[in-house]
Amino acid sequence: MVKERKRQTLVGEVISTKMEKTVNVRVTRELPHPVYHKRVKRYKNYLAHVASISPEEGDIVKIVSIRPKSKNKSWQVSQVIRKSVKLGR
Repeated sequence: MVKERKRQTLVGEVISTKMEKTVNVRVTRELPHPVYHKRVKRYKNYLAHVASISPEEGDIVKIVSIRPKSKNKSWQVSQVIRKSVKLGR
């Protein structure tokens, strides 16, 4: 019987594709302010490895945790959820 390990997944927007085989993904989460109870957005950026998928800036992607590839890179892009829409030129 083979048990598959459940990996941690996050969904975010690609904000930079300037590196080779790496993209910068911004993950946004909303939480209530402790005193005023208004919904506040918090951001965190993750460096994610790109193997066969090639996302562009503005794409919404799903990233999964992997064993560390480098000092700051321990996530991998698993799928592109939504492609970005380019308006104008």
